[in-house]
Amino acid sequence: MAQPLSKNDIQEALGSLKGWEFGDDKIKKEFEFNDFSEALGFIVRVGLEAEKQVHHPELFNVYNTVKIQLSTHDAGDKVTQKDLDLAKAIESVL
Repeated sequence: MAQPLSKNDIQEALGSLKGWEFGDDKIKKEFEFNDFSEALGFIVRVGLEAEKQVHHPELFNVYNTVKIQLSTHDAGDKVTQKDLDLAKAIESVL
């Protein structure tokens, strides 16, 4: 089982993940695109990467905006290295 990270470890790691924030035991970011089509394409690419990592984000979409929240369910819904790894992968699909 993945181990929760300390708040300090999370904050330090977020220094290299532009726009990601920590709150409510999750790391999160909002992405904005030109239109729904671009937002949906992004969601699909994120979904494929999440499947590869066997770690699935919370995704929220309204028209051209996608909000993503990450925490690890089997670690008590806390942030683990798995979340940071997926956040990095999400950044790479942009």
